[in-house]
Amino acid sequence: MANKYKVAVIGCGHIGSYAVRAVRLAPDLDLLGIIERQTCIDKVKNDFPGTLTVEDIRDLPDKPDVAVLTVPSRNVEKTAPELLEQGIRTVDCFDMHGEPFLHLRDALEPPALKAGAASVMGAGVDPGMSTIIRALFEVWTPTGLTYVTYGPGMSMGHTVAAKSYPGVKDALSITRPGDPGCHNRDLYLELEPDAEFEKIKSAILEDSYFKHDSVRVFQVPDVAPLVDMGHAIQIHRKGGASGVDNQLLNFDTTFHNPASTAQVMIAAARAVMKLAPGVYTMLEIPPLYFLPFTLEEVMQRIV
Repeated sequence: MANKYKVAVIGCGHIGSYAVRAVRLAPDLDLLGIIERQTCIDKVKNDFPGTLTVEDIRDLPDKPDVAVLTVPSRNVEKTAPELLEQGIRTVDCFDMHGEPFLHLRDALEPPALKAGAASVMGAGVDPGMSTIIRALFEVWTPTGLTYVTYGPGMSMGHTVAAKSYPGVKDALSITRPGDPGCHNRDLYLELEPDAEFEKIKSAILEDSYFKHDSVRVFQVPDVAPLVDMGHAIQIHRKGGASGVDNQLLNFDTTFHNPASTAQVMIAAARAVMKLAPGVYTMLEIPPLYFLPFTLEEVMQRIV
């Protein structure tokens, strides 16, 4: 394609590294560079030789059309407005539901509208793709109940949150299946020497990422052998269509969490370039906007 959208990936951890790969595979996107902390730049350059890696987005040779924010959710509220103020469109994978999600939208909207930029928030698997699937199920069966079961699998956001506590050398948060809609978690902590397990455990359990869930916390000598980045979601809806009950809809998936999250973010990076200024969830965007095809090309394969 002659005119590719220029993309910058901000943060090159688990999700960011797959976002880089996804941009490179996209026919309509061009990777302008990676933004990373100074302490991590050498590692990123080693992982992605030949890809420009800088500490500040202003050090890139051109202004990106869109920035893909693969940063911790708690950093999005600071990072995204600064980019939107420069007229750079943003995509994030903010994963905190409820009031924090609504608060972020309120924080992003003024700078987006003022600069004439657009932002897609919560672009990932959940929220994101699973949100869309649940909405489609309600289109199909408007009455009834939807049941969602999570796991087993690694939760990226919860793992990052646990790692942020002083004394935690490494961490792994696993979502394990339980009652539909409930999050049961096993948290494994590898601590620094002389760190106090009970003190750290108590602090983490009061964190908003964990305090509303059933959490078991374990101290382990080494987290690395436990890590599996796979995850699973099952969505079941039993309801009525046209007044007829017992309609059963099922969606069942297993996926590599960071790779899937990154892929959805890159699709959203494509979509955000087609949106009017403002802040959007994935639910508000036409599905065609996420694809690198024309309507005619899609109709030949899907419709």
